[in-house]
Amino acid sequence: MAGSTRYLRYILFAFVALVVIFFISSSSSAVPGADHLQSATDLLKGQGSLWKGTGSSSSSSPAADDALGDKAASDAKPILDSGAVNSAVPQHTEASSAPSQQSSSPNPYSGSLGGQNVLPGKPAPGERMNATFVTLARNSDVWEISRSIRQVEDRFNHNYNYDWVFLNDADFDDTFISVTTALTSGRTRYGKIDSEHWGFPSFIDQEKAKKVREDMHERKIIYGDSISYRHMCRYESGFFFRHPLLLEYEWYWRVEPSIELFCDVAYDPFKFMADSKKKYSFVLSLYEYVETIPTLWDSVKGFMKQHPEHIVENNSMEFLSDDGGNTYNHCHFWSNFEIGNLNWLRSKAYVDFFDHLDQDGGFFYERWGDAPVHSIAAGLMLDKSEIHFFNDIAYYHVPFTHCPTGEQTRLDLKCHCNPKDNFDWNGYSCTKRFFEMHKTPMPEGYEKEQ
Repeated sequence: MAGSTRYLRYILFAFVALVVIFFISSSSSAVPGADHLQSATDLLKGQGSLWKGTGSSSSSSPAADDALGDKAASDAKPILDSGAVNSAVPQHTEASSAPSQQSSSPNPYSGSLGGQNVLPGKPAPGERMNATFVTLARNSDVWEISRSIRQVEDRFNHNYNYDWVFLNDADFDDTFISVTTALTSGRTRYGKIDSEHWGFPSFIDQEKAKKVREDMHERKIIYGDSISYRHMCRYESGFFFRHPLLLEYEWYWRVEPSIELFCDVAYDPFKFMADSKKKYSFVLSLYEYVETIPTLWDSVKGFMKQHPEHIVENNSMEFLSDDGGNTYNHCHFWSNFEIGNLNWLRSKAYVDFFDHLDQDGGFFYERWGDAPVHSIAAGLMLDKSEIHFFNDIAYYHVPFTHCPTGEQTRLDLKCHCNPKDNFDWNGYSCTKRFFEMHKTPMPEGYEKEQ
């Protein structure tokens, strides 16, 4: 009898154990995502594989081999010109009905859209300016520039549908064209750069230029040994605005790969520029590397002496020089963001300025950048009232951030930038100098960001 009782206990214990095991097994499978749980090590490995090769690093733009995507390379002759125009401008269409009850996604635009490029929101009312975005990029930049396009479209252009002109020193491939066309709300146009504008001019001493690059390489000057970076800087300084695809436009907004716009742009900056009689604008300013432009100001002073008729009376010399023009303080507007007037760049004054600098050879005998060239030209040949600082256009390009100063501004514009990252009031920024030149008060709250 005792033996029977013992066996019964064993059977009962085994039954309870099976029930417990079954319950644990069932409940774990009911936990959302339980079958996809990973260790912390696996997650880190996954994150690394996701980001590998997609950061804003050195091989993205035409200057990419050397420019960390800081700028993009291109020059002027239409590749596809009219044939490269996405003439069927995608229409903003609303979702025809609420999502089906069977849909697992709350996104009303998910699923098949019949090939249409649909972006949220309705076109803003009012006239459009004769304006375009312009981007210099290579085919390998496609995913980096896609990020930028999405930023610009989501924060601004889905309501305005402005064109986009892409320039390259080679033919754009089908992937680049199809991806960028699908992301934009306006026409897309693709042009090839003329080798005359993307190469060494005949008057450059190649041996001298080579020795300069070798010397800069030894001194570890950033992009000092790069040929493509120099071609890009010269092109951006003197030729992009002459490209046949851009000749029909009056205004441009320059967009680089891997930028970020942190806030909504709730108005048309092109129209603001035109209505306010502005011709050049910026969001970030800083000091240039001294080693890259040792004789740039000497060339500028030569131009001023040769063409005094191009120097306007109410200029911004105070922003550029601390001693009335004798020396250059190296302040410049960071040109990877620009909204400006193409007619000004095509003017005799600006073209004379570029030609003078170009003949002096500093793009190749040193490493003159397009940012100080544009900035000095604007500072000398535009009335200071024609240059605008966009505090409300929040912008990032590695490694600097412009986050609007003013908490209410950031809240109103749905900004997601951290004001602690704002570069404007950093000691290496020249933006405070711009306010002092205009004798205007600093934006409210700036002192908290110093």
